[in-house]
Amino acid sequence: MPSERTFRRVLAGLDGDALDAATCGYAADVVRGDAPPPVIAATADEPAEREQRRAAVRAVTHPAPAGLLPAVAIDGKLLHGTRTEAGQVFLVAAVTHERGVILGQRQVGDKRGETTVIPDLLAPLDVAGMLLTLDALHTTKQTARLITGPLNAHYLLILKGNQPLALQAAQALLSGTDTEFADRTSVTDDRGHGRTERRTLRVAPCHDTVFPGARQVFRLRRDTGGLDGVRTSKEIIHGIVSLDAEQATPAHLNHYARGHWTVEDRLHRTRDVTFHEDDSQLRTGTAPRAAATFRNLALNTFRLAGRANIAHARRDLHDRTDTFAVYGI
Repeated sequence: MPSERTFRRVLAGLDGDALDAATCGYAADVVRGDAPPPVIAATADEPAEREQRRAAVRAVTHPAPAGLLPAVAIDGKLLHGTRTEAGQVFLVAAVTHERGVILGQRQVGDKRGETTVIPDLLAPLDVAGMLLTLDALHTTKQTARLITGPLNAHYLLILKGNQPLALQAAQALLSGTDTEFADRTSVTDDRGHGRTERRTLRVAPCHDTVFPGARQVFRLRRDTGGLDGVRTSKEIIHGIVSLDAEQATPAHLNHYARGHWTVEDRLHRTRDVTFHEDDSQLRTGTAPRAAATFRNLALNTFRLAGRANIAHARRDLHDRTDTFAVYGI
């Protein structure tokens, strides 16, 4: 077996962009049907995965609205404790809403540089006709023109103080009573993880004068509380989308806005909790990024194989011979 020093030396010598292109390209080939999906056999006595049971129940209790576009969430994550010549390692990834598959990843020097890498991240991906969801940091006219222009895709962007004129316009268009917006409002209720949540989203039409490619603005109100149903906190956010009312109803936008958190729940949190990424002792050079890429490959492999519980799936691949067999090696 190679020593620890050998692993460190090999990981430090890898080309991060090439490695991400190869591993994420494999996942994209499976999604498109150009490559067979991986198969991971479960042990005979392994119980049904709790996450799969929950997903089946939710599909019945909270069915997704018909006509949804394939959606991709984009966000960045800091690898704590890392050091490079350019600063800490900050990785920006594109993750599908429905299955949590990582389609691409790029490294930037810090969070402020996250917006500059979006063209390089999205250019190799075939996102035409998809909806891209991004947080307020990416709400720039340049990003909006890139998505609706060369990429031939759609966007859902959050409006905050970095775009004051667009935010003011959205607030003006969305002001009014609940009765006035009764036919342009979607309300969903959720219960679980020790709390209840009500998401109320109202929409209003707009045009390019508000933001490049814009067709609708929305206001999402989240009321949360305990399992007794008493609401104890409220949050209101505004956003803008390039889909018109025929392409996206309030129910669609409510679903898309919730789906954006896939990148936090199924990528960032999983790499931290299941793979203990922030506890890694790989701190310098390209090794931290390379290790994160291999974690992405593992997540993609498990999810493309239909496994919901990553911890369970890892136990079924402790033998490296079985691991190589998944990829036909």
